[in-house]
Amino acid sequence: MRAAGEILVATLQELEAHVVPGVSTGELDKVAERFIRARGATPTFKGYRGFPGSICASPNEMVVHGIPGTYRLKAGDVISIDVGVTLDGWVADAARTLPVGEIGEVEQNLLSGTEQSLLAGVQECKVGNRMGDMSSAIQRVAEQAGLSVVRSLVGHGVGRNMHEDPQVPNYGKPGRGPLLEEGMVLAVEPMMTAGRASVRVGGDGWAIYSQDGSPAAHFEFTVAITAEGPRVLTPWHVPAGESAGTEPAKAAAGPR
Repeated sequence: MRAAGEILVATLQELEAHVVPGVSTGELDKVAERFIRARGATPTFKGYRGFPGSICASPNEMVVHGIPGTYRLKAGDVISIDVGVTLDGWVADAARTLPVGEIGEVEQNLLSGTEQSLLAGVQECKVGNRMGDMSSAIQRVAEQAGLSVVRSLVGHGVGRNMHEDPQVPNYGKPGRGPLLEEGMVLAVEPMMTAGRASVRVGGDGWAIYSQDGSPAAHFEFTVAITAEGPRVLTPWHVPAGESAGTEPAKAAAGPR
């Protein structure tokens, strides 16, 4: 899974270089598929339950599950790019929300708060903790930033299949929920809005939007729970002073 994660991180880095005003989400999808297949892996999302894309590309008020297509990015947009990579039968899953050029203060706070909530949640992915320890950490950091947790969407276990048990909520109470045990691997993925938490499903049956039209963000790591602490298998963010695959610094989030 770590090997799949290395390809996934490189794919996200390649896509970040292409996230500029004027590019279409369909063009980003082609970049990702070529990049993944050239490294001997396959895009996990392609064909999953009929999903047509190799990535999920979800701009602005679209939270997740955006089908890549004709939409062209504009300066000031934000876009969630979610990628799954399968290598030798093992899956890695991760997402980032990227700014398109200069973005406003609301969007900056949204991206920063959601990313920090992910880092806070990863800190609690320790043997002997409960799911609620992790979930409540995500919720606390996000709400401190004035964001709303999308409660109807959750993370998941990941391994041979993209979606495995257990579910991984982004809200909860400490000390509750399933016990976190050595060897578990979780897709931890905060999904937040700058407005209200309610969402709606788009006409294509895939895209999920904030109901009030407020911008949304989605950040995700695949995290292994080990005796030495959480190990991020898709380390697109490595805090200063840390090495890839180690526990991130403590914070100061269908295909997902």
